[in-house]
Amino acid sequence: MDPALRAAASGMKAQTTRTEIIANNLANVNTSGFKRSRAHFEDLLYQTVQGSQISGGPEAETLPANQVGRGTRLASVQRLHEQGPIEQTGRNLDIAIEGDGFLQVQLPTGQLGYTRDGSMQISDQGVLVTSAGHTIQPPIRIPVDSSELTISAAGVVSVKRGTDVLPTELGRIELARFANPSGLLNLGQNLLAPTTASGQPVIGFPNEDGMGRLQQGSLEGSNVEIVQEMVEMIAAMRAYEINSKAIKTADEMGQIANNITR
Repeated sequence: MDPALRAAASGMKAQTTRTEIIANNLANVNTSGFKRSRAHFEDLLYQTVQGSQISGGPEAETLPANQVGRGTRLASVQRLHEQGPIEQTGRNLDIAIEGDGFLQVQLPTGQLGYTRDGSMQISDQGVLVTSAGHTIQPPIRIPVDSSELTISAAGVVSVKRGTDVLPTELGRIELARFANPSGLLNLGQNLLAPTTASGQPVIGFPNEDGMGRLQQGSLEGSNVEIVQEMVEMIAAMRAYEINSKAIKTADEMGQIANNITR
């Protein structure tokens, strides 16, 4: 295949991947705790047409080598863990994490998953679970006769039981943070899993030792900015069109060269 065709084709493939990532960001603009992703690309190998040379004359200079690039490819997809907007819901089982940290949940496999989605419910067993039914870790059990559930900024869960005047403390929510949250593996359902790239979780209480604080009656919205994503989408479309025109031009030049040799 002609090198120009191959380079332009790699550019079209790269912009297709970029568009897919942007589309996923836009699809999750209303997903609680969602973090947008961004594609990073790198250039491919270069062909050295002419090596470096030393020019003649009294003051000799070394001329750089002449190299021609051979296209681009996807280097990585980075998830940007920037703070999303705090949206008021008024629901006492909703919590937003303002700052660093992830909620810990028990997965069906027995392993721990991590999420920023603080939309919680009470299961039929009386424990706090996520909207997907995963138990918050460590488990916090809510008595049947409880009322006025409150969650403090430091994660303390309290309720009033029966005719009690003073609230009863049931437990405390813990958060986990990572040295490199962008290295976490996406599992779907707003869940993340640790990897070698993310490092091991550091466990702590909210509003202590650099952990984020909790805000009851609120949820963290997606950090996707629609206008920015649409601008990125337009730029990807323009780049795709330019690469397709490059393929057309390279093909026409090849046909002209073939006609000359006949």
